[in-house]
Amino acid sequence: MRDASPDREGAEALPARLLGWYDRHARALPWRVPPEESRAGVRPDPYRIWLSEVMLQQTTVAAVKDYFHRFTTRWPTVAALAAAEDGEVMGEWAGLGYYARARNLLKCARAVVADHGGAFPDTREGLLTLPGIGPYTASAIASIAFGRAETVVDGNVERVMARLHDIHTPLPAAKPELTAAAAALTPAERPGDYAQAVMDLGATICTPRNPACGICPWREPCVARAAGTAADLPRKTPKKAQPVRRGIAFVTRRADGAWLLERRPDRGLLGGMLGWPGSDWTEGAPVAIPPVAADWVVLEAEARHTFTHFHLLLEIRIATVPQNTPAQVGEFLDMAAFRPSDLPTVMRKVFDLARPAFETVM
Repeated sequence: MRDASPDREGAEALPARLLGWYDRHARALPWRVPPEESRAGVRPDPYRIWLSEVMLQQTTVAAVKDYFHRFTTRWPTVAALAAAEDGEVMGEWAGLGYYARARNLLKCARAVVADHGGAFPDTREGLLTLPGIGPYTASAIASIAFGRAETVVDGNVERVMARLHDIHTPLPAAKPELTAAAAALTPAERPGDYAQAVMDLGATICTPRNPACGICPWREPCVARAAGTAADLPRKTPKKAQPVRRGIAFVTRRADGAWLLERRPDRGLLGGMLGWPGSDWTEGAPVAIPPVAADWVVLEAEARHTFTHFHLLLEIRIATVPQNTPAQVGEFLDMAAFRPSDLPTVMRKVFDLARPAFETVM
């Protein structure tokens, strides 16, 4: 029978060995306190840790860095963010995806200010009472910002644990087993640095493809490396094929250059974001009532976008209307007030296709 756990001596030494590696190779991230400062007792700002963790949900570090810099420059404290206008925050979030995170970001910031005097709770249990903070985020903030010995398990940690212990149970069924393996290694000393170290290990060495086992600090005790199965782990249950939905987007420009947009309802996909009026997104033929009476032109190009659970194809219809045309849906935004960067990615794709067409078709 395969021994699916590191030897006892290796397991006991694993956290210290990984922390030694982290002290030398920690990634420099804008929300992180470097390990040399952490060892000296410097704690990171809980606001910056919370903001980074929310942004990083299902999003890469590379994609998050610029957004994090813009947010913390414009709203350097949780109180500043809590006082911000909803539309401004949603506009800054545009393009980062999973827009419910932005809505919950504001709810959470306002709860921290209103109910906790502007200070985040310093325990996992207290953090879980805040809007939009689930078990993973609560553990990460408690561990990294407050030094609590909480177990932090993201996709990187799951991959590291699956390989370290040679766990072949496919995800998502393996999550409890992988979490238990991670919990067994979480140390009482420097738990925040340790949590970040495991994530760094998964992001830089124990990568999904071609893991660099030869330079891994956990090379010797890694059961999957010894068994030759590391590159195959973690196993995943095959995903179902994603359905294709279709819709119609109406892009209207007024003679004075204003664009007709609407703010989507707070609930639902792209909630609270600016967008082009249009149809529902359905797997059948979409039906939509134009937002204004006009001579509509259908573009040959479709906007294509993939969400978590489906692919979307949007037919684009464009029209120019007189300056005094009233908005029956949404409102006309003057050119000076309209920023394409405020649009979510799928709506920006529509705009990028429609804008040149106004010059050539109309």
